Amino acid sequence: MPYVDRQNRICGFLDIEEIENSGRFLRRYFILDTEQGNLLWYMDNPQNLPKGADNVGFLKLTYISKVSDATKLRPKAEFCFVINAGMRKFYLQANDQQDLVEWISVLNNATKITVPKSGESQAAYVETPQEALGAMKQVSYKTEIIGGVPIITATQEQSEGQNGSDRGKRAQNQLPYFLSRGAQDQSFIKAGYCVKQGAVMRNWKRRYFILDENALSYYKSDLDREALRVIPLKEIHKVQECKQSELMMRDNLFEMVTNSRTFFIQADSPEDMHSWIKAVSGAIVAQRGPGRSANTIRQVRRLSSPCIQSSCPALLCLPRSTVTLPLPPPPP
Repeated sequence: MPYVDRQNRICGFLDIEEIENSGRFLRRYFILDTEQGNLLWYMDNPQNLPKGADNVGFLKLTYISKVSDATKLRPKAEFCFVINAGMRKFYLQANDQQDLVEWISVLNNATKITVPKSGESQAAYVETPQEALGAMKQVSYKTEIIGGVPIITATQEQSEGQNGSDRGKRAQNQLPYFLSRGAQDQSFIKAGYCVKQGAVMRNWKRRYFILDENALSYYKSDLDREALRVIPLKEIHKVQECKQSELMMRDNLFEMVTNSRTFFIQADSPEDMHSWIKAVSGAIVAQRGPGRSANTIRQVRRLSSPCIQSSCPALLCLPRSTVTLPLPPPPP
């Protein structure tokens, strides 16, 4: 989902057909900078790229005449929309139906040109990025008890005409990378790419994470079979939104405290961050809590699915997502 970063810009991952009519869509990180009047895209979140890394493409907002749904024009490209810019059409793929609707809305709002009526001297009102996203929908919350621990989950009703099955096609991870793994991996609770900080060099690298009923593992890529590290759930004490995110200048950052170290992990969006926190915490509760059953694990999987919600100020001001986990019972 598009979200507002600390520099008041609307950001998020999309797939773009960079070479016109090639049919090849590449994953890029987009930044809608209304102050500078640009839509830029990078190989990854600039926070994870070398300092001074340049964008791989950009569009002046003044060149954009219209942004619209293109699912009928490109039926084989899921959640596709098109940006009309002069003589060129840029086709992009969103992560799900709600992501498609929100990107079309914020881009069209950003490219609006309001001409004041004659005789009007007041300055034209400019909608802020938070207002553009916040106007989409209000967010509600529900509390569920899993293993004796209350877990708060953001919920969102479907928008008019939205198909729930379409909405979930790419929603589990915002990226379809898990499809490339073998059938033996289908028992995972959640899987996807995040960026983690190294223990020694303190550099940030993108890794593929898989959470199952017993451990959280990460790999160099979704194609690898051998994990770089496996973290047993019994060694994880706490998972929460990072208290040092401002100091580290990282958006969507959460921390995982274990016996040996604290892992700092950056998700691609606020929704994904809260989803990982709930998924890991829920899996630990399911493992340690009384009456562990297949039904409990299914509840954890359901809560780990990214919530279809708007990245609005209400989301950015959520109370810190923290779940204190019960200690395992002493051995008999």
